[in-house]
Amino acid sequence: MLLYVAVQLWLLLPQSGAVLGDSVQPREPQMSGAEGGSVTLSCSYESSYTAGVYLSWYRQYPNRAPQYILRRGTKEVRSVSDTADFAQERFSSQADDSSTVLNITALELADTAVYLCALQRAQ
Repeated sequence: MLLYVAVQLWLLLPQSGAVLGDSVQPREPQMSGAEGGSVTLSCSYESSYTAGVYLSWYRQYPNRAPQYILRRGTKEVRSVSDTADFAQERFSSQADDSSTVLNITALELADTAVYLCALQRAQ
């Protein structure tokens, strides 16, 4: 059985409004994997904010609100790392100065969803 995931993006903006020069872009708009296998989703990003950003991953099922998976920090906030309880075993992520990846192992049918990559400036 093949599982399908689609990657979309979010750019989370600080309360002050839109930020010029920040962007996030999925590297593969769609990906599939076999049940029990693994997939790696990735997003590239740019930010003019030199102190670092938070890169988060969510998943969304049809007609449901996005579900938080995890967050990683970069640069000055590199030590920030948080993962939802349900994701501790099978979901992992790395982030650097230009991209982030989400690794999903032991794929299950329930992993079929839209995955959202989000960028937020560290404040």
